[in-house]
Amino acid sequence: MTTTEPRIRPTGPQAPEGLWRHRDFRTFWLGETISLLGTQITNLALPLTAVYAFHATDAQVGLLRFLQLAPYLGLALVFGVWVDRRRRKRVMLWANQVRMLLIALVPVLNWMHGLDMAALLVISCVVGVASVLFDVSWMPYVPSLVRHPGLQVEANAKMGISSSVAGVAGPGIAGAVVAALTAPVALVLDAFSYGISVLSLLRIRTPEPEPVCSAERHVAKELRDGLNWVFSRPILRWLALVGFCCNLSMTAVWTMFLLYGTHELHLGSSTLGVIFTVSSVGGVLGAVASGKVISRFPLGRVYFAAQTGLLLGPTLIVLIDRPGPSAVVLATGSFFVTYLGLGIANVIIVTLRQAVTPQAMMSRMTACFRMFLFGGGALGGLFAGLLTGWTGDRNALIVAAAFSAVVVLALAASPVSRLRSLPPPRGRSRCERPRPR
Repeated sequence: MTTTEPRIRPTGPQAPEGLWRHRDFRTFWLGETISLLGTQITNLALPLTAVYAFHATDAQVGLLRFLQLAPYLGLALVFGVWVDRRRRKRVMLWANQVRMLLIALVPVLNWMHGLDMAALLVISCVVGVASVLFDVSWMPYVPSLVRHPGLQVEANAKMGISSSVAGVAGPGIAGAVVAALTAPVALVLDAFSYGISVLSLLRIRTPEPEPVCSAERHVAKELRDGLNWVFSRPILRWLALVGFCCNLSMTAVWTMFLLYGTHELHLGSSTLGVIFTVSSVGGVLGAVASGKVISRFPLGRVYFAAQTGLLLGPTLIVLIDRPGPSAVVLATGSFFVTYLGLGIANVIIVTLRQAVTPQAMMSRMTACFRMFLFGGGALGGLFAGLLTGWTGDRNALIVAAAFSAVVVLALAASPVSRLRSLPPPRGRSRCERPRPR
């Protein structure tokens, strides 16, 4: 499948100044970097809380991961329609306050001896609902904060660096805190990080444009418009489908390795933290280098190479056959390659999505992608727990690695892999009406 859309250079026109001089973006960036750091801590501390405190089975750990991400399957599209009608900064403030309070509730309940597996599952699910609201808001918010098109690739690269840096520091901090104290105590750091994010959002002074949609509103129609926008455009359609497969693979492999490393390789929480910390350096390198790589090579080739590395990285874990230093080296190498590809690919994917979508459709487009990406992650977590319990830890990893390798064939057929540069920005969507000057 090909696309005939005209092309422009991915870097866009020369911006008048860099983002280092953009006060409000720096504030937003700092708050989200700290928040992402806390989220990485929760991603490790929650399942370890279930394993260490309640001796959770493989299926229960998979269910916990599923409930964290399941709200994206059922709520992302509806929330996307709702958020497109509102100022996104206000939505993000409420979402992060809810996440801060719920995450803080886990160590409080544990201290009061009121925490059990059922409560942990419920809290994980409600935090997931708040995360849906935040995630369909922040990505569309960035273009209204950074309005010069020449700065948007840089903005997305910096947000990608934040995600990768959080991936480096988060698991290491979580592993150390869990080892020194308990897994629930590590969640205090995540609650604190959401508080900092709330304060950073309150400090932003750039006015957010008022949503401008037609007075006649139909949720079903607006939801259908969002789906049509994504699936009627080959670039967005293929990004969504390949992204679903990649997230399913990554979450399944991550969950399976957490179980495999704990049960079969006898790796402690601090060792697991070190593996994820060192390997996540690849994500930082990928995000840092993405701007230069994109400007030097055809966009599609960079995307294909980065996604291929992400999908083939799990094959290294399959080579692990016994506990020992070699297992740590192979696991670290596997996740390093995966995160390196992810760091580069994410910058391209987010920038492409923003380039071809008008502001009035941005939250619905983002919601559609969140439904597919995190839906893939939710199913990956559930799949990991069930398959591991059925076939064993190592056999489940082999199945997941084989699935990832097959997805490379779909990646080769994607029109995104044949792009040379970014498509031009889209105009207004038909639900948007111009405001009087």
